[in-house]
Amino acid sequence: MGKVIAVSSGKGGTGKTTTVAALASCLAALGYRTLAADFDAGLRNLDIALGMTDFAVYDLADVLDGTSPLDEVAAEHPKIPGLFFLPAPSFLSPEEIDPAKLETVIARAKESFDFVMLDAPAGIGAGFLLAARLCDAAIIVATEDAASERDASKTAEELRGAGIEDVRLIVNKTGNYKRQKLDELADGIGVRLIGAVRSDREVPFAADEETALVLHSGKGAARDYLDIARRLLGENIPLK
Repeated sequence: MGKVIAVSSGKGGTGKTTTVAALASCLAALGYRTLAADFDAGLRNLDIALGMTDFAVYDLADVLDGTSPLDEVAAEHPKIPGLFFLPAPSFLSPEEIDPAKLETVIARAKESFDFVMLDAPAGIGAGFLLAARLCDAAIIVATEDAASERDASKTAEELRGAGIEDVRLIVNKTGNYKRQKLDELADGIGVRLIGAVRSDREVPFAADEETALVLHSGKGAARDYLDIARRLLGENIPLK
């Protein structure tokens, strides 16, 4: 039975979608069959971060209405075996989605994949609440600024209110912060730190080229995401 991880952020611009794409890519590269599911119907960008803009033929709505089964809609990455992509609905808002049908789809996904990574919308709206309802664990992506910390703290409260106990924090776009400062940030938000991702100009370069980050670079932020993926698998990887 697979594990569903919702990746969320209190505000936009933290690098949440890049994080979903990078972690899903790393988990697949490590040998785990992984589904990256776009739950952000309003701002569908996960296909760009994965380098799969030409593979989004069908989407989640086709699975929900019974038009196509999940194994036909989820497209496999052309260069990363074991990595699959499920696009968000094109013309369906979160409020229009039947939660019971969505639960059935995710239950089937857990039977077919080791990991299901949900790219939840920023903020704490209907799309976020759907993802929180379906996940086994959650990751909050935040940056070092005060507004992001405050919004991440609110997101953590909402996740705990939804019954999600396993909530981790990734601090993205870091400068030369020391471990103590990162721990203080995690304590302020009220969740455990699972990793920090350095600021890296290769991240926007990969997005501009519509290439998965781990295929574009093997160091910097790409290396940080690989370390985080290995921590998700239970490995003891020191935080650099």
